[in-house]
Formats: sequence, C-alpha cells, structure tokens
Amino acid sequence: MPPPGVCMSIMQERHKKEGVGSLTNPEKHSNQDFQQLTQYCLARGVRYIDEMFPPDHNSIGDGLLSPDDMSRVVWLRPAKMVQYPDFILDGLSRFDFGQGMVGDCWFLASIGALTFQKDILEQVVPLKQSFKEDYCGIFHFRFWRFGKWVDVVIDDKLPTVDGRLVFVHSKTPNEFWPALLEKAYAKVCGSYADMNLGTPAEAMMDFTGGVHITFKLTDAPSTLWDLLFRAVQSKSLMGCNTPQEETSANTVTPNGLVRGHAYTVTGVKQIMSKGRPVNLIRLFNPWGRGEWKGGWSDKSSMWQTVSPDDRKMCLSVKEDGEFWMTMEDFCRHFTDVTICCMCPDFLDGNSKGLWTHSLHDGRWVAGTTAGGCMNFPDSFWTNPQYRVKIERLDRDCSETQGDNNMLVSLMQKPDKRNRRLVKILHIGINIFEVPAQFKGQRGKFPAVFFSNNVPVAQSKKYLNARTVVLFCRLKPGEYLIVPSAFNPNETASFILSILSKAETHIHENSIDQDTVEITKPMPTHNRADMDNKQTLFRQYSDQFEEVDAEQLQRILNETLLQGNTKKTQGFSLESCRSMVALMDTSITGKLNSAEFLHLWRKVTVYKDIFLRSDVNRSGMLSLSQLRNAIMASGVRLSDSLLNLIALRYGGSSGNISLESFISLVLRVDRMAKIFRQLNEGGAISLRDNEWMYITMYA
Repeated sequence: MPPPGVCMSIMQERHKKEGVGSLTNPEKHSNQDFQQLTQYCLARGVRYIDEMFPPDHNSIGDGLLSPDDMSRVVWLRPAKMVQYPDFILDGLSRFDFGQGMVGDCWFLASIGALTFQKDILEQVVPLKQSFKEDYCGIFHFRFWRFGKWVDVVIDDKLPTVDGRLVFVHSKTPNEFWPALLEKAYAKVCGSYADMNLGTPAEAMMDFTGGVHITFKLTDAPSTLWDLLFRAVQSKSLMGCNTPQEETSANTVTPNGLVRGHAYTVTGVKQIMSKGRPVNLIRLFNPWGRGEWKGGWSDKSSMWQTVSPDDRKMCLSVKEDGEFWMTMEDFCRHFTDVTICCMCPDFLDGNSKGLWTHSLHDGRWVAGTTAGGCMNFPDSFWTNPQYRVKIERLDRDCSETQGDNNMLVSLMQKPDKRNRRLVKILHIGINIFEVPAQFKGQRGKFPAVFFSNNVPVAQSKKYLNARTVVLFCRLKPGEYLIVPSAFNPNETASFILSILSKAETHIHENSIDQDTVEITKPMPTHNRADMDNKQTLFRQYSDQFEEVDAEQLQRILNETLLQGNTKKTQGFSLESCRSMVALMDTSITGKLNSAEFLHLWRKVTVYKDIFLRSDVNRSGMLSLSQLRNAIMASGVRLSDSLLNLIALRYGGSSGNISLESFISLVLRVDRMAKIFRQLNEGGAISLRDNEWMYITMYA
C-alpha cells in the first residue's frame, strides 16, 4: 500500500534534496525498478509484462483507432514479428523510422533532432539493451518530466494489426528502438492516444531538461539566421511547425509541405550561388517521405549554381523526407521554430561566464494564491512571488554580455495522469524592480506595491502553452518575479526556472507576511468571566469533574455556536476527539478543569478572529479572508501550507466554517509549539514545516 499523499509529498521533497530525480539518479516512474525487475524475470525465466501499462486497449486509448481496427490489434513481442530482432542496428539515425497512426509528428520530429546529439541521446536511450544477452522482455528509457529525470520501464509487447506495427515503425523491419521509445513516452503521457497533437518544444524539453525558446516567424528577430547557426554549433535540438488547417487533418499542399505538421531542423548552411551568399536551412519530415518541391529542393535547378563541393556535401536526391529551402521560404511557409539546448549561450554568442540555474516549484490555488493577471489589482498580489537579487557580472561576462542577461521560464505541471485531460491555462511572467522603500519588506509585497509600480520586464502576452519564456536584461539590483495565470481562481501547479550569468540570489517570498489588518483580540481574565467558565465546565462535566470528547462536542455546539446565523453541521465528534488529544496534558483521554479552561480561552479568541475576518457577515470565511484570519491568530504560514489548508479544510465550496477554522488554528498552534520544543531539545527528526504538513492532513 503506498504512503498517504502528504507523506508521499514529504518523501519526494527529501528524495529531491538527496539527489533523486537527477540524471545520474533518476526517479523510478510508477515506483518500478528496472534492475530489480530484470533480475526477478531472469531468475524465474519469465518474460516481463508491465502491469502499470498493460498490453490492452486502455494503453492505446480512446478515439485513436476505429472499433474495427481496435478489435484487430494484437500485442506482440518483436521476436514474434521478425526472426532476429535488434534494439539498435548500425547506429541511431533520423532515417530509421516512419510515423504510424498516432498524430505524434511533434514527438518524432524531436527524436529526429535527438539523433544528432549523441550525448543527449544516450541520456534518453540507454544503449546497453538488446534482444540477446540477458533478454527478458523488459526495456527502459529516461525522460525529464517537470523538474526531474524519471526512469520509465516498459515491456516489449507492441500493438500490431496483421503482424505490422500500428504506430511508429522502423524502415528496417528488425530494428525496434523507435517503437519502444514511443511506447515509453506513451506511458508517461497516459496512453498512445494522449500523444496525439503537440509541439516539438514539449518533447525536446523532456529529452534534455534544458531551456527552450520559440520564435514566431512572422515576428522573427533580424538575427534569426545567426541564432540558428549558433544553435547548431552549441548542439541544440530544433523543430518547427507549419500552419494549422481548420481541421486537425494533415493536408499535403502543392509545394510538398504538410499543413499542421512538425518538422525537424537538421542543419543550416550558407553557400555561394552565382557569386552571392544564400542562407539555407535543412528540414526533415518525420513521416520519412514527402518533401518540399520549391527552390533548393532535391530536384531544383538551383543546385547547378553552386560549387561541385557544396553540391556533393549538401545534395541528396532521395525520397527520405529531408530537404533544403532558403531562410526566406522557411519564414514564409512555417509558423515558428523552437530551439532547445542545455545552455542558452547561442542567444548572445558568448560562452564566457557561467549561467546559474535555479528551479522553483509553485502552485496557484483558487482563493489563496491564484490572483490572476494585473487586470485584477485586488488579487494579483496573492500570486506566488520570488525575490531576486542580482549582483554585478563577472568581468569576463560583462565585457562581452549581450543585450539580455536573464532567462525566466514558466512551465505548467499537469494535475492529471492523462496528457489529453490536462487543462492548459493562459500564463505569463511579470518582473518588478524593488525600490529603496520596499527593500526592507518581509514576506509578500502588498497590493499597494503593484498599484504604484509597473513591470520592468514582462511576457508580451499570456499564452495557453505548457511553457512561456521571458528573455530580458536586468541591471544589478533587487527584483520581484510574479508568475500568474491570466484569470484569477484557476488552480494549477508550475515550475519557475531562472537562468542568469550574473551572481543571483533567489527565494520564494511568501513567509513572514507583515500586512495583517486584523488585530488579535486579547482574552479576558476578570473574576466574573472566570466564574462563568467554571460554571459552564461544571454544568457539562462528569462526576470526576472531567469532560470527554462527546461532552466537549455538546458544549461547543450548544454554547460556542449559539447565535451563529450560518447553519452548519457543528463540531464533529472526530474534531472534538482531536481537541481533547491536543489539550490533554495529563493523558487521561479527558480534559480536567485547567485543561478545559485553557482550551476555552483559545476557542473564544479564535471565534472572535473569525467574526472580525468575516467582513460580509456570511458566517463563512472565503479563502482570501482565511489568509488574514490565520495571520491574525499569530501563525505565520508559507503559501504552500496555506494552499494545503485550503484543500484540507475548504470543502467543496472553498469556504471555511467557524468550527473548521477553530479546529484548524488550534491544531496548527499546538503542533507548532510541540515542533519548537522538540527542535530546541534536539530530538526532532522531521525537517522544517514537515510537522505542519502532517498537521494539515492528520
């Protein structure tokens, strides 16, 4: 049985700090260990079958094949298709494969780019796999998925119809690395159907864990040719797209290009034609056929205008899906080009100075940290904020540094296992310079800051894309980076990646919030009030002058909730048991007079805070009101913990009742004190905030 969700989150955070998820120590996808499974199968002489991605119609997915085709699918191991299967035959090449019935040209175009970079290829495709030595029907591949490398285990059963592969297939029938790689990626996406439609940028990021920039060719920089040339030199992966038709069908146009299709950029070259330089770009169609028929195509007469050496080097008259075209035709017939690499040196042509890289996980949660864009001034400030301090550049960097020195990437993380079910939000990035009067600000910057300051850099517009990138120049100083969705109250997770050549210090800016408008009421200690509480206690206590959880439930519901205009279910017996356990210092399972009075003072204070925070007198706290109420109770929480509170106590409406608020704050208060005591005594083994995480979900 897997650990509970919050415990799993803590374990994952610890593993991350210990290096799990790195390229050298990838996380085990679906908790499957390739080495252990291999040894298990070899020891028992069995062929591996992957129970997490079984060879059945669920792994293919809905809507991809017709019912007739689906009924004819048979899952076969390669040895059942050919006599002598090979994992890799004579190296890996972009010409090894052709696209099948799934619309994953974006993925295959990225594989085409991957075959040019051996070092990166070997990260994704472990080469020491075969159908001969120690074969037991199991293979594995590695992908970078949302901030961490994962090792993905599969069996080698592949979907076929009439003995032929349904999806990607090798042009050499007995080579199977493309089909197995596609199956592994289908597993992380949820199914083969989940790979239908996408962009090369997505797969190239998953192959490298690097950074990418997409250029719209209608608004391309004048230096685009130079950027592409430098990108080739820096071992980048590159892909591009043609315009989409009104339907998702791929239509072959008279010029040979396919509409709504992804291509691989496989080379760039400047050659002399008739005494003038011509900038050419080489592209590859992942179908493995279908080529450009215009200028500089395989049969173009333009090749007769170049030197014999250039013609021999560049021209290959084959129907293999690869062709040349001019830069001008490229910009005319394609919509965008994506460059993905491990290091963005190609952007300014400067390899001096080292890029520093930091990665930050964040989350927008409706009602707490999902503030929307700057069109919503009352809530924009609640978005996650990241404080950045940029020091001066090293001398080597500053002498040759280009116009821009900071690259910020914002990537949405899925909340669904199946890729096609993930809702992609419109997202963007805003960067503000911190003026002198705010440099002492602790915690989140308030709404007034954003009302009086404009961004010094921001996304041109909010895009409904998995990743948006902002490349800008920031002078030394302090800045605030605010990632946000366009609309408020849209829940999603994200990864913020920040690269800079300057020495940069970054931290998440949500803890120790200073701006609390609600003052914490002080409990009264006069004699009459004490007598009233004693009387209340004696009224409900048993013969031993103690109250148990059931008696406490009656007291709270009949007394504390008296006059509450919002009809709720009241304090549950379970929450009252929790209160008794928290306050029962004598460990009797009941509360004596002193313990009860201590509890009652707290709950009356928390009730007062609740009523002060409930400005619209609804009898419930919205999640935005909850933020101030929590802080007024004397508790300082980060955004991540506030988000957990919203999920744990908010209910389906997202609002917090009085009894839920009291149970919550009491639990946090007591556990925080226990945490501090254990920490001072050196007896604690949980890391900072982990007690608090457990508290939220205990």
